[in-house]
Amino acid sequence: MSEEVFSFRLYIAGNASNSREAVANLTRLCEKYLVGRHEIEIVDICQDPGPALTEGIYMTPTLVMVSPDPGRRIVGTLSNTEPILQILGLRPAVRRFPGLKGRLAASSG
Repeated sequence: MSEEVFSFRLYIAGNASNSREAVANLTRLCEKYLVGRHEIEIVDICQDPGPALTEGIYMTPTLVMVSPDPGRRIVGTLSNTEPILQILGLRPAVRRFPGLKGRLAASSG
């Protein structure tokens, strides 16, 4: 049984620094966590704004996870890896408890 292929579409705006950073971060993430099971399509809205308008993309960079379902959208440079992995379903979500500063809450029964 083969593993699922992750298909991504990254909307960028030309050669802006945040666009370059998002491309580099997505490439690095895929090469580390999705070796041999990812596809990346880069859409430069400066050259072709049509797809972004059709998909309702109004900010760049925006990553769209086309597959597997359910699709996801992430806006930004993708520099904070752990939440990105959680959003994409590659890591379990971690629940944070404000005020506990990393300690587990003990219930009083």
